[in-house]
Amino acid sequence: MTTFYFVRHGQMDTSMAGKKFYKGFSYNMMTLSEKGINQIKETAKDARLAKAQLIIASPFGRTLHSAAILSKELNLDMQIETDLHEWLADGITYEFLSDEEASSAYRCLNESAGHHPNGENCKWESAEQMKKRVMGVLKKYMEYDTVIVVCHGTLMQYVLDIEHPENGQIEEFIYE
Repeated sequence: MTTFYFVRHGQMDTSMAGKKFYKGFSYNMMTLSEKGINQIKETAKDARLAKAQLIIASPFGRTLHSAAILSKELNLDMQIETDLHEWLADGITYEFLSDEEASSAYRCLNESAGHHPNGENCKWESAEQMKKRVMGVLKKYMEYDTVIVVCHGTLMQYVLDIEHPENGQIEEFIYE
């Protein structure tokens, strides 16, 4: 049995969105705002996290920045796990969609409670697909007692079956 503490990344600094190389998929390289840094420093004070033996994190800038802060504050090693990435608006070809297309897919995800509507051919990643990839990651860490998982709000919402979490929010998941 392993206890995983899922932590949503801190608030992202979007001031460079659409500028320099922060366009398209590179948007995901952006790191935390000052508020986001402070959110994660506060999260690090939570007593539950003191029991952790390792941090695993999504490869996106905001999650890596959050995991780096937790690593420093808690004196823990961290690993990057590519399958902890955010929900995919296009989970078939992995194309980066326009804001309009991605927003439409996200609306459909939420309106259908994470399930592909019957008879519809959806490109977006379902809750079941997210959960499958995340559980594949977690299985690799079953030899630990406690692991921190730094990831994304939509992923936490649909994998853990919770309301969309706040930045820095911690959710416990026990995997047997």
